[in-house]
Amino acid sequence: MRKFPEPISNLVAAFSRLPGVGPKTALRYVFYLLKQPKADLQIFSQALLNLGERINVCPSCFTYTEGQLCDICQSSKREQNILCVVEEPRDISTIETTESYNGLYHVLGGILNPIEGMTPDALRVRELKERLERCPEIAEVILALPPTIHGETTIMFLQKELAFFNRVISRLARGLPVGATLEFADEISLGDALKGRKKL
Repeated sequence: MRKFPEPISNLVAAFSRLPGVGPKTALRYVFYLLKQPKADLQIFSQALLNLGERINVCPSCFTYTEGQLCDICQSSKREQNILCVVEEPRDISTIETTESYNGLYHVLGGILNPIEGMTPDALRVRELKERLERCPEIAEVILALPPTIHGETTIMFLQKELAFFNRVISRLARGLPVGATLEFADEISLGDALKGRKKL
């Protein structure tokens, strides 16, 4: 890559640290920003600064919040007897858009993947156990983790770890997505769809 002025090189390096962004894409972003009015760049840079200065981690569920506790944890309208365990904070947004769940959340901070350094110690399993000890009103824990090998491993691990607490441990139902055809369905999804069939 040809040598650019230091501000361009620094921003290319910064963008390259984002997931899925290589040097060419980063350079494209920088050249796009160079064409923008300085006022827009000020707004962009202020938004980045605000992200670092004003966003905290909720000490109860470990999602991102601007306040001390997140809106969900401090809401009296949420069901206090059900806890949904998710991999990352973005998963909360996905579940909330369904408007089908009104309980509380716990963000694990990842799923088990020893090759990438995600061991049980790297996840918020201890915090989950402490929360269940502290909150006897939680009657059910939903393990809303991805249906991947690592997600399945994490579900089995958590099932064993939480067995002591004598709470209902459930997982998300699996099966065929809407619009899918049987021809292209994998055996696991099709098998789960058959097991979870409903009467009409």
